[in-house]
Amino acid sequence: MMHATKPKPIQKILILRFSSIGDIVLTTPVLRCLKRKYPEAEIHYLVKKQFKSVIADNPYIDVIHTLEEDLQQNIAALKALKFDVVIDLHNNLRTMRVKKALKLRQTYTFSKLNTRKWLYTNLKWNTLPPISIVARYFEAIRPLGVMNDGLGLDFFIPEDKETKREDIPMGHWMGYVACVIGGSFETKQFPVAKWKTLVAECPYPVILLGGPDDAAMATAIEATDPVKIYNACGKFSLVESADLVKKARVVITNDTGLMHIGAAFQKKMITLWGNTTPWLGMFPYYGANDLETTISPLFTIAEVNNLSCRPCSKIGYHECPKKHFRCMNDINIAQILVDLDAFWKA
Repeated sequence: MMHATKPKPIQKILILRFSSIGDIVLTTPVLRCLKRKYPEAEIHYLVKKQFKSVIADNPYIDVIHTLEEDLQQNIAALKALKFDVVIDLHNNLRTMRVKKALKLRQTYTFSKLNTRKWLYTNLKWNTLPPISIVARYFEAIRPLGVMNDGLGLDFFIPEDKETKREDIPMGHWMGYVACVIGGSFETKQFPVAKWKTLVAECPYPVILLGGPDDAAMATAIEATDPVKIYNACGKFSLVESADLVKKARVVITNDTGLMHIGAAFQKKMITLWGNTTPWLGMFPYYGANDLETTISPLFTIAEVNNLSCRPCSKIGYHECPKKHFRCMNDINIAQILVDLDAFWKA
């Protein structure tokens, strides 16, 4: 009589997601649910060096590997670790090279829906599902028996990396609006002139958040009211900026990494959308919300609908291809202020 052999227990899992801030934050529910499903397994994560801080303090990751210029160095090191499972949440040519080299039977890759995105951005034919990219990550790993727990995104800030009260002006200690002015591409950034109008009419203290590259833009916005507005761009690390988002009463943000960090902290947010749209799957995700049946009350969408040119890209451009940038320039500031007031007083 033949006896069925027990399947080998899963001992090591490798996650592939190289960039960027928001995309990495969106993988965190998968990490949490994997670790809870397979508590004895080591979870490894391969990421670009400049984004390591996004997950450096995540307790569900056992080992973080950083991408080398020569991918073969990574591949050699990873092969020696003898993984049982590889989960590709990036799905590009380099992750394909890693998967091919590891030759694992248990390899799971999420679908980027590139054909549907092409139809949407080029022909304006939207066949994309109304769900977050997080839901598509979980579809990819369904064979592992891992279910979404609905608890949303994670971002961990150790106590020694938190900002102190004296790091911001005294006038902001009782509450402030965090305005995230940066973005990976100019066509995803609310224009300076629009920010200046918005913050001038905002009745609450404001902190401008972004990186060193946003400093000139922030200086111009801050000049509107240097007392009400504190320019924090380039003055804090990513983790410290995340902490300022966490401590904000309301967040107003472009489609960028700190938006997803805001969602991880369940913040009330007004999201600003230019050449991209929430239908590309990167809207703020609080644990169960979608764009049709389960709409989150924690964020609003400021966008210009019915433009024949929008969305023009799934990522972005350095300038508007049509030169008018109506997708941002025509956003209604009065409505943003109404939403802001409602969130502040809630």
